[in-house]
Amino acid sequence: MSICAHAALCRWVSAWGAVCGLALPAAALATPKPLVYCSESSPEGFDPGLWDSLSTSAVTTQIFQSLLAFDRGSSALKPALATHWQVSPDARVVTLTLRQGVKFHTTAYFSPTRDFNADDVMFTWGRFISSDHPFNQAFPATFINAESMELSKVIAGIDRLDDYTVRFRLHTPNVNFLSVLANPFAGIHSQEYAQQLLAQGRASAINTQPVGTGPYRFKSYKKDDVVRMVAHPQYWGGVQKTAALVYAISREATVRVQKIARGECHVTAPVRDVDLHALSGHPQVQILKVQAFNISYLSFHMKKHPTDRREVRQALDIAIDRQALFKVLFPRGDAQQAVSAFPPSVPGFNARLRNEYNPQRARQLLESVGLGQGFDIDLWALPMARPTNPNGLLMAQMIQQDWARIGVRSRIVSYEWGEYLRRANQGEHHVYMSGWSSATGQADDFLTPNLTCAASRGGIKFCNREFDALVESARSQVDVTKRLALIEQAQEVFKRERPWIPMAHSTVYIPIRKDVKGFIMAPNGTVDFEGVYRE
Repeated sequence: MSICAHAALCRWVSAWGAVCGLALPAAALATPKPLVYCSESSPEGFDPGLWDSLSTSAVTTQIFQSLLAFDRGSSALKPALATHWQVSPDARVVTLTLRQGVKFHTTAYFSPTRDFNADDVMFTWGRFISSDHPFNQAFPATFINAESMELSKVIAGIDRLDDYTVRFRLHTPNVNFLSVLANPFAGIHSQEYAQQLLAQGRASAINTQPVGTGPYRFKSYKKDDVVRMVAHPQYWGGVQKTAALVYAISREATVRVQKIARGECHVTAPVRDVDLHALSGHPQVQILKVQAFNISYLSFHMKKHPTDRREVRQALDIAIDRQALFKVLFPRGDAQQAVSAFPPSVPGFNARLRNEYNPQRARQLLESVGLGQGFDIDLWALPMARPTNPNGLLMAQMIQQDWARIGVRSRIVSYEWGEYLRRANQGEHHVYMSGWSSATGQADDFLTPNLTCAASRGGIKFCNREFDALVESARSQVDVTKRLALIEQAQEVFKRERPWIPMAHSTVYIPIRKDVKGFIMAPNGTVDFEGVYRE
């Protein structure tokens, strides 16, 4: 009997897009499975240029794309919104050919009338390098990464050569600039959408109602609960097999472990090595791991008494018993003590540097600056678990005990993640826990965004002209041997001045369900769900 012999059945088949009279394959009836990612915190916003946390980048990377990208699972560069690039012999001019036929997202709040072109590059990057940009006047914003990298000083100009060709002109040679073009913070916005927001007097909506070119478009967000995205039907890289991408926000690592064990999420943000035993032998879960380009550290307020004194910072550093701390926080041994500002696997690491544990000398240092009787200080505990800091409160408690032995009375403070970042950037702390992960695996990706004067934000953080000169010289040095030597010298200044107490580099563990296909860990532990789906 024909499948359409019964009128009601024929109508049902037609509703699924079948051709009447033809048998419909079972695969065509299958509904794409949603993919749920257990995130560790809420995004700070949805404009990638405004934020530098991994939690935010994990969301915006799915929505926005940069001109270049890092190849999945490595730090090698590949085309993204630019298909080709050419660097001048003096490393001062970068010319890019843009991809044609790229569609921006169509959403409930925006319908594009044209494809991506050079105007969108000019708009996005114009915001980074000019405070006078009309959009910045309507929506004043701090572009954390762009300002830390001093892009307004690095870039001499950006030229629109035609609809699909742009040229970046640099003041000085910069061997790392291609990596900047691939950084997730440089995700390209729609100029057309921005103009619409300006006309409506709603410029700030660029941070709450995003429009990008990525494989997924924004659907909805409920703070501290869930972010929902759906597949971009006109994505230039092909429509995703995952129709619905959901970020379920679960601050506690133990909760994420429980959820993935029960199948309530399918990929989770990195978990602590101490939680892995709960998933040991689970028939439906596998553990991916990578020795990441990461670091955790304690950052000092450089202008607040008494941490404005180098002797105090050094004393607080050498008073910490790292060996005891690592036994408790990293019982599996899957972390190493941080000595410098980046891991030993990064080219340019200064192997001559050493950590020191010497409470007696710490007390002598405090006495030398008139603080032998001790002092009071705030110690901010990281409010979430990170691979390099699996338990911020416990780390703070152990450091508190170490500091008490040299007469330092520390008060442990913590806040919700967004509030923590806001208050730290305002300089309310003495010492706060932080960390960094690099997408490039280059020293400059650790040093420039975190430790240069441009990143200091009013002197709260480190600003040392000797250090800056060495980093800038390294960035412009084409000769690899000379560049690495300059980076090693910069680390000696870092170790002498002690703006950070470096703590740990760690292995990153990401549990995934075994029915998840196509997922590849990045060297910095971030997630990319393009081409990822559930069987």
